[in-house]
Amino acid sequence: MDFIGLRAHTRAVPPKLDIHFGENLDVLARFKRARFDLIYIDPPFNTGKRQARLERKTRRAKDGDHKGFYGERYRTVTIGSKSFADQFDDYMAFLEPRIEEAHRLLKPTGSFLLHLDYREVHYAKVLTDAIFGRKSFQNEIVWAYDYGARSKKRWPAKHDNILWYAKDPANFTFRYDHVDRIPYLAPKLVTKEKAIRGKTPTDTWWHTIVSPNGKEKTGYPTQKPLGIIDRIINVHTEPGDKVLDFFAGSGTIGESAIRQGRSAVLVDQNEEAMQVMASRLAFARPKFHGWTPPAKPGGRALKKARKKARKKAL
Repeated sequence: MDFIGLRAHTRAVPPKLDIHFGENLDVLARFKRARFDLIYIDPPFNTGKRQARLERKTRRAKDGDHKGFYGERYRTVTIGSKSFADQFDDYMAFLEPRIEEAHRLLKPTGSFLLHLDYREVHYAKVLTDAIFGRKSFQNEIVWAYDYGARSKKRWPAKHDNILWYAKDPANFTFRYDHVDRIPYLAPKLVTKEKAIRGKTPTDTWWHTIVSPNGKEKTGYPTQKPLGIIDRIINVHTEPGDKVLDFFAGSGTIGESAIRQGRSAVLVDQNEEAMQVMASRLAFARPKFHGWTPPAKPGGRALKKARKKARKKAL
């Protein structure tokens, strides 16, 4: 099997990618206990809003509404929208059975990472402490970014929170030697060798969001950057391990895992998420369960989904 960009890994068996369509509790109930080395989830943040991401394309046009390079005129048009509801009456009641399933499905040496924001993370930590045990809590990772509108009434909220739990706090995977290094803020205060090597990150990770105009962008709401996910996969798993994400969304966990020689299982109940993953992860030849991908991912079926999403947004 030919995996484009696949990094070398120690096991001869190539990584596999399985994608399940359905309500995650129903799907998870079919999995055997202690099956995964890492479980990462990025559930809806309970913002009380409908999360949407417009897809736009800029074209050259004589009657365009703005100027670009060399005085050329351009027009930006909306070609689609992807969205989902992000509102729960009792968010902890929604999370609890899913975190319990994560605990059941983790191997004894596995890690669980729960990605939320400031609205619910404090309540979620108390809940997850009760399920995993307070001693299993290892870190609260703060992903800080600097993008978007800024409030004039309070400090702008520009970070997410990732809670890391080790099922066995005395025995888990943390590959320190594989942590990517970042530049020193004051390189003249350290030796030349240290400045060249860089330093390891702390529990605060500075990283931009997915660029609205970058190649990585899929157009799916709440898509997380590969830079953040690559660090998690690389440090918290070994090559050949198996990873689970049951709020898969755009499939970032799947791409990162496969390209780093790990197998992955993804679950989502959103038709638009399945369309995005079918196109984005086609290189990995995933096996779909409960859903049939279009013959050509990104073709007519994806255009149909975009048209349907546009109608919802109107």
